[in-house]
Amino acid sequence: MKLKILVVDDEKDIVDILKYNLERENEFEVITACNGKDAIELANDSPDLIILDIMMPELNGYEVCKKLKHNPETSGIPVIFLTAKENEIDEILGLEIGADDYISKPVSPRKVIARIKSVIRRSSTEPEKTFKIEQRIKFNNLEIDSQSHSVKINQKDIFFPKKEFQLLHFLISNRGKVYSREILLNQLWGENVYVVDRTVDVHVAKVREKLGEYSDYIETIKGLGYRFREN
Repeated sequence: MKLKILVVDDEKDIVDILKYNLERENEFEVITACNGKDAIELANDSPDLIILDIMMPELNGYEVCKKLKHNPETSGIPVIFLTAKENEIDEILGLEIGADDYISKPVSPRKVIARIKSVIRRSSTEPEKTFKIEQRIKFNNLEIDSQSHSVKINQKDIFFPKKEFQLLHFLISNRGKVYSREILLNQLWGENVYVVDRTVDVHVAKVREKLGEYSDYIETIKGLGYRFREN
C-alpha cells in the first residue's frame, strides 16, 4: 500500500516538483493544497505525513500545525516544515509546536524523500524495544494512558501534543532514572535526524507548564540530563 503524503505550499512550482518526484518513486500517493485552510480539511483524510510550508497567506504553517496537533484526530500525523527561513529560532519554534522535521528551501526532491522515509520510520518505531514503557500509569492523581493518548490530573483531561506526550510518558515510565538529552533525542526523534539539544529543553519546559502541581517532578540534573523523580 502506498503512503499518502499531503504537500502544502502556495508556490505551485514547488508543489508540482514534489508531487512529480514523490509519485515517481511509486511508494507515495500525493494530495496537495495551496493554503492552510485546505490543508486542515485534507488532513481529515488521514495522510501518513504532511509537508507543510510556513510562509503562506491567511493561515501560515505554524498556525496550521498548531490546529492539527490540538485535534486528537490529526495530532499523530507527522509534519515536516518546508520553509525559506534558516533561523535556528524558527526551527525551534516549529519543533516546539509539534513538527517532526524541518527542511529549508530551495528544495532538493531527493532530500525530501529521504526525510519523509526517515520520519515515517521513526513514527512507526516504538521506544518500548529499548526502555521500559508502561501503557497505563497512575502516579498519585496523575494518570497517563498511551493507548488513548490521554493525560489526566485530578480527573481533568490535559492535552499533550505527540512529542510532549511521548517525552512525559517515557520519563514517567522510567521514573527515578536520569536520561541525557542525546538519549531522549534518539528515542523520541530518532538517530537519523538532525535536531539540536535545545529541542529537548523546549519540550521539557512545555511539559512542565502543563503538569501544574507535578511540574517539579521533572528534574534537571546539571551536566547529565532529566529525570522524573519518584515520590
